[in-house]
Amino acid sequence: MSTPNLLDESLPLPAAVIYQSRLDNNLHWMQRFAEHNQVQLCPHGKTTMTPDFFRRQIDAGAWGLTLATVPQVKAAADAGVPRILMANQLVGRANMDIVSDLLAQGLQYYCLVDNPDNIRALNRFFGERGQTLPVLLEVGVPGGRCGCRTRHQIDTVLAALKDAPALQLSGVETYEGVIHGSDPEAAIRAHLQSVRALTLELHQSGQFAVETPILTGAGSAWYDVVMEEFGPVRDQGLLPVLRPGCYLIHDKGIYWEAQSDIMTRLPRDCQPGGNLQSSLEVWAYVQSIPEPGMAILTIGKREVAFDAGLPQPVLHYRPTDSTESGSAQPQPAPNDWEVDHIMDHHSRLRTRPDADLQVGDIIALSTSHPCLTFDKWRQLLVINDHYQLLRRVDTHF
Repeated sequence: MSTPNLLDESLPLPAAVIYQSRLDNNLHWMQRFAEHNQVQLCPHGKTTMTPDFFRRQIDAGAWGLTLATVPQVKAAADAGVPRILMANQLVGRANMDIVSDLLAQGLQYYCLVDNPDNIRALNRFFGERGQTLPVLLEVGVPGGRCGCRTRHQIDTVLAALKDAPALQLSGVETYEGVIHGSDPEAAIRAHLQSVRALTLELHQSGQFAVETPILTGAGSAWYDVVMEEFGPVRDQGLLPVLRPGCYLIHDKGIYWEAQSDIMTRLPRDCQPGGNLQSSLEVWAYVQSIPEPGMAILTIGKREVAFDAGLPQPVLHYRPTDSTESGSAQPQPAPNDWEVDHIMDHHSRLRTRPDADLQVGDIIALSTSHPCLTFDKWRQLLVINDHYQLLRRVDTHF
């Protein structure tokens, strides 16, 4: 039985496709970056919610995995991830029940706290079960998301933790990605420096319940800056942990631009060699050519992200070529081909009126913001560089 191949049309389209070689490149590039710069990597799993990829990240050396919600935590724990940082507050009895069961099964789990009411609820719940819940103090920014804004809020949370024996203060967390403005790098560095100073102060005054407290930040756009600001605390008894998520898949949109900025900022002696590669494409057919210069493709908002830029053609392939020549390969899509409109299950591709394009041709499209493409698929195709199917992987959104 022959191996299914995208080029011989033995796999139905549209399909979300991951190149194994590029995935491996990204997996090891970021792990090398973390090890080279002496920080721990706890990648955010919400990007892919794919247990197959979770296990590969852990096997490559990740300290743990970051998740955003309790169902995501359970999916990762069920996949064998031993340490999970939930970069969110744990709220609600049913959610606490799930976490309690996972703790009993041996999961090393952390969540965030920023409010005395939540602290009292957690202490009551886990105290009644005789369990200890490790927590991180979240420090936020005005106008951002969660997290303490002022020193008064921080002191109030710390006071509540002293009266919560079931909770174990294990470090400090922040997220810099909500900081914008005319000079975001300067504002982000100032914020990170204040969080670092706070964490060192709390450590020196004995406020943490663990020997080596965690100091963690970093999404996918500023992980180099977080590394520079948080990395040095390892020499002062803290554990610096980075949480980028989109690096594993990468893209040719907003994270391509962010990574270009990172590589420009990053000193050469901090770079691990090479760079990230866009590993995700969505493959679709040309379904109709209703007007000269216009082709309708078989993907739309239900199949691909469109919040941070529309998908764009990167490869063009005519399936009949493989029958006629036996060796045809996809060719780069012309630079003037552009997707300029997207509907539920259709996208409009603009071309020159005389473009060499037929109904039944295959177009591979790049994406921007991989998270919102992944959550549209229950299964993705992992292929080799010859477009042969290696395996199917399930998502757990």
